[in-house]
Amino acid sequence: MAFKKKNTTEKKYQWQPEEMPEELVSADHVRKKMEGSDDFKERVIEAEGRTLHLFFLSSMVDDARLEERIIKPLLLSAGNLIEKQAQTQEVRRTSILNDALKGILTGYCFAMEHDSSEGVLLSAASSLSREISDPANEHIIQGSHEGFIENIGKNLLLIRKRIENPNLKVKYITIGKATNTASALIYIENLTSGKLITEITKRLASITMDSIQSPGFIQDCIEDHPFSPFPQILNTERPDRAAAHLMEGRAVLITDGSPSVMIMPVTFFAFFQSPEDYNNRWYLGSFFRFLRLISFILSLILPAFYVAVVSYHHEIVPIELVYTLQASLNFVPVPPVIEAMFMQLALELLREAAVRLPQPIAQTIGIVGGLVIGTAVVEAGLVSNVMIIVVALTAIASFVIPSIEMSNTLRFIGFPHMLLASIFGFIGIVFGMLLLVIHLAQLKSFGVPYFGPFAPLRLKELKDTFMRVPVWLMKKRPKDSMAASLTKQGSSRGWKRNESEDTY
Repeated sequence: MAFKKKNTTEKKYQWQPEEMPEELVSADHVRKKMEGSDDFKERVIEAEGRTLHLFFLSSMVDDARLEERIIKPLLLSAGNLIEKQAQTQEVRRTSILNDALKGILTGYCFAMEHDSSEGVLLSAASSLSREISDPANEHIIQGSHEGFIENIGKNLLLIRKRIENPNLKVKYITIGKATNTASALIYIENLTSGKLITEITKRLASITMDSIQSPGFIQDCIEDHPFSPFPQILNTERPDRAAAHLMEGRAVLITDGSPSVMIMPVTFFAFFQSPEDYNNRWYLGSFFRFLRLISFILSLILPAFYVAVVSYHHEIVPIELVYTLQASLNFVPVPPVIEAMFMQLALELLREAAVRLPQPIAQTIGIVGGLVIGTAVVEAGLVSNVMIIVVALTAIASFVIPSIEMSNTLRFIGFPHMLLASIFGFIGIVFGMLLLVIHLAQLKSFGVPYFGPFAPLRLKELKDTFMRVPVWLMKKRPKDSMAASLTKQGSSRGWKRNESEDTY
């Protein structure tokens, strides 16, 4: 029997976005490209002896704005220039078909005369963005309560309100071959390093994805170490935080449709800082930062410490607590590491359930999970009383960290430490922490040492890391910001020198 050889060179069909050449625009071309969409509309106007074609998407434009500011002025006004007759804020003439289609898809009305090879894009987009409100994930007591929203224009407004400087530059970038997601790279000219802007632009230009649905898509493509559990780009929903980092010489990337922006480059300690640190006395701000770092370490090693003590190191526990610990472990049928992992996984399940459910139900889940399930598993002898306390302290410590990305990382890397503790005891914990520090010292964020100013060590830049000195002592910008100018301020308390010369 003869078998026909399969043609292995035949390529499977793969959908790819259509790449439109820069051909001249015409009414027929616009109709052909947009046909099949029921929300695509064409309106023909006869005025002053000429025929005008208006193309728009009914789902994207504001009907009242279209009627009052475009159609009526075109019908009532005399003149040949459409851009002078229409009463819209944004007017742009184009003869390129691709530009006209992109304008229509973003809420513009494209107007052109019959048999013409160029037309005018008139802004008529409907505003669907929500009002500016308090950031959902970065609450503070003192300070601004404005947060970014899903509209790129309003997000730019929030930043420009805080930095009224002509050197604040905005560079628009379209990412995603099919979605054409609008993004804006923001930086301060003569302060942000030109090398940094070039590097960011190069990485963004190399993204060849069809679809960009969130900043996470971009972050995965432009990070230096995508396989590291630690985030190398800081996401924030706070305009004041973004403005502060811009003034340090960093760059900010805004993506349309997302209420968070990306700040780059950053260091490990940026994820433990909060705008509220600068609204309190400097020693209180330092105390809160130190508390967050202690919470990070506590949440990381506390379950592993429990496993190591119960498995290998009973001698370090005071004799009074040994009997209590032994009594709580007598009826637990599983090894300590299984007990700890079971409770940590149960905690993660409760967290995920609380996040996915509506707010009123999420509060109920927290009460049921924390009280009912916790009491039930202890009474059933599945876990010890001490393990419940350890898990509760671990959860509270992880909630102290202000960055969601770093908090999620912490939840993940705690499990390997428990395994090491179950095998090697305290030596396993020390070994795990050593590997963690080595990994942090090797990371970079856009060429900047991620664990700076500790690796490499720069003592003068410790003023704004795990502690915060008074702002008038922060005269230099950190080198990890790659700022073109490191001088931040002069003597902001110069009045103190001349105090003796004042007469009262």
